[in-house]
Amino acid sequence: MEKILFVASESVPFIKTGGLADVVGSLPKYFDKEKYDVRVMLPKYMCMKDEWKEKLTYCTHFYMDLNWRTQYVGILELEYDGITFYFIDNEYYFNGFAPYGDMYSDIEKFAFFSKAVLSALPLIDFRPDILHCHDWQSGLVPVYLDNFRYGNEFYRGIKTIMTIHNLKFQGTWDTKRVMDITGLPRYYFAPDKLEAYKDANYLKGGIVYADRITTVSSSYAEEIKTPFYGEKLDGLMNARANSLSGIVNGIDYEDYDPADDPHIEKNYTVDNFRKEKVKNKTALQKELGLEADHRVMMIGVVSRLTDQKGFDLISYVMDELCQDAVQLVVLGTGEEQYENMFRHYAWKYSDKVSANIFYSEPMSHKVYASCDAFLMPSLFEPCGLSQLMSLRYGTVPIVRETGGLKDTVEPYNEFEKTGTGFSFMNYNAHEMLGTVRYAERIYYDKKRDWNKIVERGMQKDFSWKNSAKQYEELYESILC
Repeated sequence: MEKILFVASESVPFIKTGGLADVVGSLPKYFDKEKYDVRVMLPKYMCMKDEWKEKLTYCTHFYMDLNWRTQYVGILELEYDGITFYFIDNEYYFNGFAPYGDMYSDIEKFAFFSKAVLSALPLIDFRPDILHCHDWQSGLVPVYLDNFRYGNEFYRGIKTIMTIHNLKFQGTWDTKRVMDITGLPRYYFAPDKLEAYKDANYLKGGIVYADRITTVSSSYAEEIKTPFYGEKLDGLMNARANSLSGIVNGIDYEDYDPADDPHIEKNYTVDNFRKEKVKNKTALQKELGLEADHRVMMIGVVSRLTDQKGFDLISYVMDELCQDAVQLVVLGTGEEQYENMFRHYAWKYSDKVSANIFYSEPMSHKVYASCDAFLMPSLFEPCGLSQLMSLRYGTVPIVRETGGLKDTVEPYNEFEKTGTGFSFMNYNAHEMLGTVRYAERIYYDKKRDWNKIVERGMQKDFSWKNSAKQYEELYESILC
């Protein structure tokens, strides 16, 4: 049986700040249990909910050198949904009200975490064949592993995969300080290893030393080889192109299922959505104080409100969009300028725009189930999960053709009667508005075609089953 250990900084249901947690928490359940023993290792954050902290059982502890300091490392474990989760405990590093703080303390925190993961392996009676590392927080694991191999037979032959969920976040800090923090020899801080533009770069270290690199969609794997998307690492991505591949994320089809979702007003399936889905819309209109009219097209947005997600485009044409026969429901928090922009338009067009500047899981389900279309005009999108949830709930995505959005949303073709959504190519506000208006036209004038788009979207399978199969093939190719 192949043994795989996921190493990550967050995972549902224990701690979540973004899509990374969904991947780490959901994907391990979908591997073939007879062939793979997949476990997960995380930090034990003080800010985890007590209901989880109380369930952890003590495994062992030891003391570890982190260059000139000696630090306590506790290991706790918990079985959840048939998967063993290990938690690395150290209150000095993992205290605070959030998993991440300022960059300097995070750099030391995740150097400690990466070394502790490897140091813990001989003590937990689990020697993985593959360490599957996620994002910069575990970028030093392949580097430390290379260092540990000298003179220690236990670590020889362990393979590593580095999965990049978002290349923008790399974990960079002053080289001299990182040498002091990590205790790694000077040899590792050369421009062909950890050093990038005079700083030490955790993610770069992981990419250089991992046996394979994956990203969360095939298009993003291609895009990051170009200067625009490559975040200054495009040269390295091209150099490692033979080891780089993209596997689209999935979503948990049990959590996101319109047929028995407890959060929504009226459950529905691909067979009866024509009658039942609209009942969610009218319920949400009443709840949010929008004009109650089941015929009007409702467009949803559930997102972090940041530049990356294309909100400068929406901001630019918001007044024009509000002249159309549409309602806009926004859910999320983020940059102040966008939070205030949506608040302003919710005040100016109170019967058309609802700005919910907070995040709530039940409310997000209501938005996916109630809206007719879902707007996601990202500047870049490694994978994106919201468009997959929209398709699952029969809410037609309107997206920009980038990264995972391009890979998962097939643009509607009115002549061939194909497609699961609408898309535009250039990062341009009026091109986006033109695409939204084209979708409006189909919605109002060609209702039968619109329902067929919905139906095709709901029939697509973006569950983790597909992704897990592709990861299994990747594991086999490394181990054979």
